[in-house]
Order: sequence, then structure tokens, then C-alpha cells
Amino acid sequence: MRKWIMLSTVLVLAIGGSVWFFMKEKAEPAVAKSVTAKVEKGDLEVQISGSGSVAAINSEDITSSATAEVDEVLVEKNELVEKGDELITFTDGSDPITAPFDGTVTTLDVEAGDRISGSDVVAHVTDYKKLKTTVSVDELDIPSVKKGQTVDIKASAFEDETFTGKVTTVAKEGTYENGVSSFDVTIQIDKPRNIKIGMSTEVSILTNDAKDALYVPIEAVQMDGDKKYVNVQQAGATEEDSSSKTLVETGINNDRYIEITSGLEEGQEVSLPITISNESGTGSGFNGMRGGQGGGGMPNGGEMKMPGGGGMPSSGGMPSGGGGQ
Repeated sequence: MRKWIMLSTVLVLAIGGSVWFFMKEKAEPAVAKSVTAKVEKGDLEVQISGSGSVAAINSEDITSSATAEVDEVLVEKNELVEKGDELITFTDGSDPITAPFDGTVTTLDVEAGDRISGSDVVAHVTDYKKLKTTVSVDELDIPSVKKGQTVDIKASAFEDETFTGKVTTVAKEGTYENGVSSFDVTIQIDKPRNIKIGMSTEVSILTNDAKDALYVPIEAVQMDGDKKYVNVQQAGATEEDSSSKTLVETGINNDRYIEITSGLEEGQEVSLPITISNESGTGSGFNGMRGGQGGGGMPNGGEMKMPGGGGMPSSGGMPSGGGGQ
């Protein structure tokens, strides 16, 4: 029996060694290939993102400025009122309490015959038609945020809808937490429709844009001292000498693309500092990510495709126009 076991073991090792040798002989050697992307043309946008919640622009307690007996309460809870409408009158002829703005009476805490003192809260009015969302913006991004900038807003309750708004206020003082300072930015929602107070929001603030701009993936632009350059692929060149170093000038950029203001033309191909291998799962560059013609690996591990070619990682700004060729 022991003899059979030893014979079987030798046979398995022999077969395994032969298969390994055969596979090793047949395997193709790894060949590094450069990744390229085309110079595209379109609208390039720079956006800053943040999250917040919805609140009313106008919502406040209604107080009395007089100490007097209530004569009449002219409204009911949940009633719509307009700015200047009389809400409460007094028996002694004191100035009546009026609505400070258009809205809905959400609470009413007084009746005819009650005697109230100055500063007593007698009601609350909220305007549900004018809503805002406030987001926290990092101190490094806040210099780019200005009053009047356009904002895209997504409400968690309405995933398929995009609302718009405008920046109305940028805080002059920030808050410091965990080594980072942030500043509140208030945004008025243009047409809230079904958005309700308290809903959570994700916003993208448009801080800069360039129309019909030439752009390339940001990793394509490299530095040589104080000069910027890209490696342009030469048509018909050999693999050993397939690109040329071309100086460029740049404009705005987001975390994916950078505007090229001079040095390149639409349709040219530029090399990215990424290499791929013909062996599955091997490569070098950004965390070993692999890319193909017209795209490159992204540092965050997501696959990037050039505009017009499909999806991209969701963070940060992106060109809003297609890359026409």
C-alpha cells in the first residue's frame, strides 16, 4: 500500500510539473502599453459640492409690542395670510398685530379676552413657498463661492429631479472642527415644488466655467520647472519614439479635466502617466488601474471615460457639453 501511495505522489508531481512547464512556455510576456486620451472640446465646469437640509427663508414667532387685552383674533391656525394682514386687535385701541410676510399661521396661542404682555409670543408664521438650504463648505473652497452663483440641488426624497437655486449668503465667520474650518453657504431654491422643510439635500455650486474649451485629463499635464507640458502622440511614429513633449498653457480645471488655452488642437492624442499590461490584473500607475484608448485610470479607483464615451466617477465637476470632434 505504501508503495502505491509513493508511486501516486510521484505521478501527480510529474503531471503538475509538466502542466506548469507547458503553461509557462505558452504564456505571453507582459508588454507595457501607454494610455492615451484625445483632446476634447466642450463646456468645462468647476463645481463645489456640499450637503445640507431644507429650511424656510421666512419663519418667525409673532410677538406683541403692547400690554393689553385681546379684542379679536382674526385668523385661525393653518390659515394663509399676506404681509400686512391684521392678526390680532386690542380693546384699548393699541396697534394691531400684523403678518410680517406672506405665509401660513402654524401656531396660535391667544384668544379674545386674554391679556398679554409685551414680548409674549402669540403666534408663529412660516412661508412654505420660499425655501433655502444651507451647506458647509471647506475653507479651501470658500474663496471661490460668491453670492449669485448658480446651484444644482438634489433632494434625497426626489432622486430623479434636479432643482436649481442661487447662492444668497456666504458666512463671514467659520466653524473649526477636527482641524478643519468650514463656512455656511445659504442657497435659495428657485422653485421648491414638493420639497418640504427638513429634507436633506446635495448641492453643486458652479464656481467657474469655460465655454467651447479644449481640455484633457488633468493627469496629462506635467511640470518641467515652472513650465507645463503634455506628451503628444505622433501618428505613424515607432513605439520607442511615439510621443513628443509639447509646452502648453492652461486655464481652469476641476478634479478630472484641465483647460488647454494654447499648445494643443482638438482631436490630438496625449499620453497619460499610466501604463497597462496585456496580462490580466497587472499594471502600473495610479494604484494599478487600467485604461484604454480615450481614457485612463483614476486615482480613486474608478474607471474614467472621456466625455461622449460613458460614465465617470461621481465626485467633483465635469464638462457639461459633449466632446465634439
